[in-house]
Parts: sequence; C-alpha cells; structure tokens
Amino acid sequence: MRSFKREAFRLETLDAYDIPRLADHFHAFMAGEEQPESFRNTPWVTTVRDATKSGKRIYRVHVLSRPLTDYLRYELGWGYHRNAEAGEEFFILDTTDRKNPLGAVPDFWLFDESAVSVMRYDENGAFLGSDVLPSERTAEFLAYRDEALSRAQPFFEWWETYGAE
Repeated sequence: MRSFKREAFRLETLDAYDIPRLADHFHAFMAGEEQPESFRNTPWVTTVRDATKSGKRIYRVHVLSRPLTDYLRYELGWGYHRNAEAGEEFFILDTTDRKNPLGAVPDFWLFDESAVSVMRYDENGAFLGSDVLPSERTAEFLAYRDEALSRAQPFFEWWETYGAE
C-alpha cells in the first residue's frame, strides 16, 4: 500500500469481513456506543491521510444490496465516514433492484493501473491471503474497475438516501 505512485483502487464484494483486530469496534458500534479514539486513529487512517496529502488517490467501490448486514452498517456508517475524512473516496454499486454486473469478480486492489492483487476470503469473510496476478491480466481488472465505477453512485449521495434503512 505504501509503494503505489498515483492511485489505488479497491473493489469490495462481501457483506461482511471478519477482521479480528476490529471486533471490539464492531461490538461498540452494535451497542450504540461512541466511536472509540482507537478506531478513529487506526494505522489505515494514517496510511490514507499520508497518501492523499501527497497527491495520491485511494478509492473503492463496494458492491452490495439492501437491507444492509450489521457489518455493512458498521463499515459504511463508521469506517467509510472516518476514512473519507482522511481522503479516501467511496462509491456504492447497489444491486438491490438489479442483477450484479460483477457477480463473479473477486475482491481486488488495483495499483497504478498496472498491478492487481486479488483478495481471498473464507465463507465467513476472514482474509486468507492475496494473489498478485501476472501483468497480462491487468486489462481484465481495469475493465472490472471501469464497469463498477460506471454503475456506482458516490457514497455520500447513496448514504443520504439509504444509510438510515
């Protein structure tokens, strides 16, 4: 994450991610508590802030459908708002009333339009690792990114309409 030069794009497709180091934050969210300071100042926030202050772009599309899972309410309600303050951009591809155009596409990171890392998760959303793809597959993932962005809505517009559901 620290070595990209211009931009880092992420496609998210899961309804829940099992991230053990954030479990206490998720429980605080579910209990209706305030965001802990430790959540507002995670290493990821520092990474995003440092990258965007230096002129780099970090952005993502999350493919989802409503109603949101508890995890998505947490991720979008706490995480996306926090990360946006640090400079990350978010878009939502809401498939509630339409077929998912990226149904078979895995989660991935695309760095500088030249390097792709496909994320692997188990059935519960626990991260298993990632695979850096050969450069001949980059065009395929650029097309996935472009498709996702062409059908997605800026997060805050989407949140204003659906965030309270």
